[in-house]
Amino acid sequence: MDNFGFVRVAAATPEIRVADSDFNTDNIIKLISEAESCGVAAMVFPEMCITGYTCGDLFHNETLLKGVEQSVMRLLDFLRSKSIIVIVNIPMTVAPSLYDVSLVLYNGLIVGAVPKIYLPNYNEFYEMRWFASGTGLAERMIHFAGQEFLISNNLIFETPFMRFGLEICEDLWTPIPPSCNLSLMGADVIFNSSASNETVGKHAYRRSLVAQQSARCMSGYVYTSSGITESSTDLVFSGSRLIAENGSVISESPLFESGNKLTIADLDIDRLRRDRIHNSSFTASLPGRIADEVRTIYIDSKQIVTDNIERYISPTPFVPSDGDSLNERCYEIFSIQTSGLAKRMKHAGIPAAVIGISGGLDSTLALLVVAKTADLLSIPREQIVGITMPGFGTTDRTYGNAIELMKALGITIKEIPISDAVNLHFRDIEQDPHKHDITYENSQARERTQILMDYANKVNGLVIGTGDLSELALGWCTYNGDHMSMYAVNTGVPKTLVRRLVQWVAETQVSEAVRNILLDIIDTPVSPELLPADINGNISQMTEDVVGPYVLHDFFLYYVLRFGFGPSKIFFLARHAFAGQFDDEVILKWLRIFFRRFFSQQFKRSCMPDGPKVGSVNLSPRGDWRMPSDASVALWLKELDKISLKN
Repeated sequence: MDNFGFVRVAAATPEIRVADSDFNTDNIIKLISEAESCGVAAMVFPEMCITGYTCGDLFHNETLLKGVEQSVMRLLDFLRSKSIIVIVNIPMTVAPSLYDVSLVLYNGLIVGAVPKIYLPNYNEFYEMRWFASGTGLAERMIHFAGQEFLISNNLIFETPFMRFGLEICEDLWTPIPPSCNLSLMGADVIFNSSASNETVGKHAYRRSLVAQQSARCMSGYVYTSSGITESSTDLVFSGSRLIAENGSVISESPLFESGNKLTIADLDIDRLRRDRIHNSSFTASLPGRIADEVRTIYIDSKQIVTDNIERYISPTPFVPSDGDSLNERCYEIFSIQTSGLAKRMKHAGIPAAVIGISGGLDSTLALLVVAKTADLLSIPREQIVGITMPGFGTTDRTYGNAIELMKALGITIKEIPISDAVNLHFRDIEQDPHKHDITYENSQARERTQILMDYANKVNGLVIGTGDLSELALGWCTYNGDHMSMYAVNTGVPKTLVRRLVQWVAETQVSEAVRNILLDIIDTPVSPELLPADINGNISQMTEDVVGPYVLHDFFLYYVLRFGFGPSKIFFLARHAFAGQFDDEVILKWLRIFFRRFFSQQFKRSCMPDGPKVGSVNLSPRGDWRMPSDASVALWLKELDKISLKN
């Protein structure tokens, strides 16, 4: 088994008694045991977790500081022969001053220590009264709890599965947090021990801060703060725990929980590292001087290999699950599509558009974009020519929806049946019209494209392409047929998002009459309708029966293009995302087909028409995806052959 780059981390909030280090250490040990039983590789505790953060002038008391040292020795003894890395924060004397220090503990050893750099000295926080800033602390070896170890404000801890750095509470709230430099020098994850009291509105800001810092550093960020039992005198703490990854909070705690609490998540270290490789701006930010200052400490730790993932894997990565985010995303995408087309029409000086309307999802979305663009440019909708071209496989349902949609949108309708022209073409090329092969299908697609191109010349219009990103990935388009247009508005939109965009338009942008037509189109099976209908007049050619479920292919496409993952990891992710929906055998079958088609159909993408990029994944050969048409799929199929369905 393989963890595929995932590392399980935890943020912990123990129940404490202020200044009672024995009681607090008991609860820390309980949480370590719980985390270890859950397969956690590394965990972090709040600031001053052994003493409590609100000790005030007691921090300068000898009894308290001796109690801290004894507690650390207890923790070290407990951790012997254990595989979990533990980060605890304590007050510690480094002559001649007292510092706020985070210790990294592993297998009975203090691996290293990092002092807090930025000390708040405002409102309710007066840390400079008790502690010195780590800025002025020279790197050195120190003795504490019977051990000798390095203390420095520029440490990176490296394990076989991740590299991590530490910062403490206020460090995060500064203009340039230490985590920025640590991440540039290779830290995949930042652990933050914090004591952040709760006030109205502060949690939302804190949550945003953690998410944004993880995005800026392209890292994982594990944050934990003091809980409600820390609360004393004037301050109340909520036990906020947040685990973020490159801008997204993937796990968080409720506020104001009682008792010992853990928040656990699996960080995808492989994903983070690949993102950094692809982002040249990240490495370009690296100042040369930092390399000499940062010291790396190696920890030969192990992690438990597990088949489950402590995080949500969306089966539709192109489609946000949150309603507000989805509406915002749809608005942005629709606006990008219309703005791109508007620019092309203005630049070309062409005030008309020609589009083939089939009654299917893709041509429907494209038509909605064209209609909106005409409105933006103050072009009469009558200058949009929608051409429906019924052929051998056209059904009454799709034909009726195509006509009704064009009428409802107020565009010019043109109907040009293609059966006679295609039969004549069959005679010219000696094709048996009863032989329903690829020639039978593609001849219809190319006839339709010829009509669109020539009619566009006639009315001085642009042919608007309707094909989507998923079809381009699979090569599910006829070369020099529906593959070609003068501007293709859907090339950046995957099939799963096309459906949602049409639904969004139906719900927010159009009249009730148009809405009803769009909803029926959404419910129509996806089909090119190139084969004759069945005896009941229904669609006989279902696209997903041939190429597979688009929800799977879009999932595969996202992880291949966005992160460059191989078949094994994609299969691993898909098993979790589609558990209960698709069996492992089904996922593996279509994953194999995806890679075969993705490699063999690159030649179509090498000469695809212009179209607007709407997301981070795109297949334009002019920018986002540059792949030779003759690249071999052998290595990917070899990896697929090694996947065991028993794992």
